[in-house]
Amino acid sequence: MKISLAGNPNSGKTTLFNALSGKQERVGNWAGVTISKKEAPLKKELSGTHGEVTVVDLPGAYSMSPFTLEETITRDYVKSENPDVIVNVVDATNLNRSLFFTTQLLELGIPVVVALNKCDLNKSKKLTVDAAQLSQLLGCPVVETVAADARNASLSTLVAKAAEMKGQPQTAPFTQQYDDIKDAESVQAMDADRFAFVKQLVAKIETRQVSSAEPTIHDKVDTVLAHKWLGLPIFALIMWGVFSISQTYVGPLFADTLVGWIDSFYGAVEGAMGADVSPLLSALLLDGIIGGVGAVVGFLPLIMVLFFLLALLEDSGYMARVAIIMDRFFKKVGLSGKSIIPMIIGTGCAIPGIMATRTIQNERQRRTTAMLTPFMPCGAKLPVIALFAGVFFQDAAWVGTSMYFAGIGLIILGALLIVRITGEKSTRSFFILELPEYRVPSVKLALNTTLSRGKAFIIKAGTIILLCNAVIQIMQTFTWQFDIVAEGAESTSILAGLASPFAFVLIPLGFGVWQLAAAAITGFIAKENVVGTLAVVYGITNFIDTEELALVSGSADVATVMGLSSVAALAYLVFNLFTPPCFAAIGAMNAELENKKWLLGGISLQLGIAYVCAFTIYQVGTFATTGALGEGFVYGLAVCLALIGFLFSLLRKGSLKEQQKLGLSLQ
Repeated sequence: MKISLAGNPNSGKTTLFNALSGKQERVGNWAGVTISKKEAPLKKELSGTHGEVTVVDLPGAYSMSPFTLEETITRDYVKSENPDVIVNVVDATNLNRSLFFTTQLLELGIPVVVALNKCDLNKSKKLTVDAAQLSQLLGCPVVETVAADARNASLSTLVAKAAEMKGQPQTAPFTQQYDDIKDAESVQAMDADRFAFVKQLVAKIETRQVSSAEPTIHDKVDTVLAHKWLGLPIFALIMWGVFSISQTYVGPLFADTLVGWIDSFYGAVEGAMGADVSPLLSALLLDGIIGGVGAVVGFLPLIMVLFFLLALLEDSGYMARVAIIMDRFFKKVGLSGKSIIPMIIGTGCAIPGIMATRTIQNERQRRTTAMLTPFMPCGAKLPVIALFAGVFFQDAAWVGTSMYFAGIGLIILGALLIVRITGEKSTRSFFILELPEYRVPSVKLALNTTLSRGKAFIIKAGTIILLCNAVIQIMQTFTWQFDIVAEGAESTSILAGLASPFAFVLIPLGFGVWQLAAAAITGFIAKENVVGTLAVVYGITNFIDTEELALVSGSADVATVMGLSSVAALAYLVFNLFTPPCFAAIGAMNAELENKKWLLGGISLQLGIAYVCAFTIYQVGTFATTGALGEGFVYGLAVCLALIGFLFSLLRKGSLKEQQKLGLSLQ
């Protein structure tokens, strides 16, 4: 038997899917968390005598007349795959909105069971719902559920009702046919009739002791947290607090323990190998694999603390307010607040963030958001931030916080450029988002989310990063003639030969040496590779000393080994964070943009912005601190001016294109 879960966004549908299947899919407080359908077998303790049962989690939808790609996925699946039963997850606290979609599902003829979810919240709202009468009026079973409580006995009842309904005919209390309707006005009129029917139905089965028009405590909190002026500085303060806890206070405490384990393991392997082992094997195993991977994994505690805090913020309902706060800024550059949702998801990983752009209806906004989402520092970039913040800036929390806000700033700049290049500056957008209520976040859910992300990080470190570091070590060990590189002649290695041409281009940015260029290049495979490659090419085989706040190899301080000033280090950090993401994320961009021209434009924009930003930081910072310009200023300036000149030519073409559109519309 196949059960499909369908319902509005934020109705608890994915939480119910997790409770029924035992999976740990991402749960969020906004539309678009489930980007495509997900399938899993029903838990054994719930399947009972029902045989094999598959549960399908469909993207959230408000209507069977789709306006977004996620709603299209839901409609097409329900109509073409013919599930045995549809479990319609309904928010018991908001029936007027939820039952509109329910009445459409009942018209399909597929058996429907309504899961009246979030019933535990009704008591606090002084709200009662007559589930028995609702079942009678809809003509289908209605089961009260609390998806957030997996121990709730209602889950067994829900599965049993679904099994009973399999193969049964389904009637509809309200019927309309949209197939032959071509004009929007007719569709709106039909929707108005359906809303009127739902309103009458809800009036019969719902009793409220408190007027919904009265402001609640949540509304009063929103007047502060979502205030048009106070909201942004409050958000900045919260993010600063998150980074202070994860990077300065709590994170290093856990990192210290993990560092000790890595050092002990390194010493044990070194002792077991003895003095007679091949130098190549020793360098490959100790410096390339253990040292390189250890340098990345050593940052795992800092990253997991950050993920845990962000998961708490998501579950509390606050992150949905961030979308509202940013809407007024994004709207001015041709986007909407809905674009912030993929970007927030992208802080965990750019790939699901890019995929989340499917929820954006406007094609240009969708493509723009997919192109710009990688500017948000993802989990893979956090080791790079942690390394440079610890080594060059005494682990200051402002480094990580400023990188996130720099990412938002570059997104706004990029959106402003794209909307003008495409000639759609005068296009207006609308943003509607249902704000979830504030709630005490689930520590268990946050831990599960953190462990899931940490597991993915470790798997990547044990596969892609391990392989990459091993290859880097081999390339650094041999010359082009496959001779062992002589001591002091590291520039003759294969790795130096490949990276040197790129290093020349990076001289005006303050880090024009082959070692740093090689680390930046391997970052395209996985951004964590930047840290691992630096550990390998500089022979730094231990992780960061949390007391000295620096990576060490014996008594050598990594800042001295790398030979970077703090200004150059900041430029290098910015360059690595805002160049194009890893190849997997570029592949996701290609899939979502659906246009090679847009993909090439996106990669070029990311490279250009990263280069110009790093150049500006290094040259201006060097002049401010030393009174002289940095090396390579002239030809670096020439490159930047060439990029800016090309950009202005595109902006001019876009302006002409917009004038032509306006001229045609006036005719």
